[in-house]
Amino acid sequence: MIWLRTRLTCAAKHRGPLALRSAGAGYFGAMIALLALGWFAAPALGRLALPGGADRLVLRAGWFLATYYLFILAHRMLQRRGIEVFGARI
Repeated sequence: MIWLRTRLTCAAKHRGPLALRSAGAGYFGAMIALLALGWFAAPALGRLALPGGADRLVLRAGWFLATYYLFILAHRMLQRRGIEVFGARI
């Protein structure tokens, strides 16, 4: 969803085919690392925060949603600084 949302946002600004920029590679690399961390860490952190609480699936889904919203904010910050994740293919 993060890839799709970012690509659609960038496609609205550029006409024609898009290419991933070097900043975009770092952006999506960080996203994959954070999602992988959440897959393993969310159940353990959830048990610490909510003893006897939510299921692992719910905790992972919460982590993934939080990552999604975090990367919406990160993309907006990159846009304000003029850094493109996707740009027009040269």
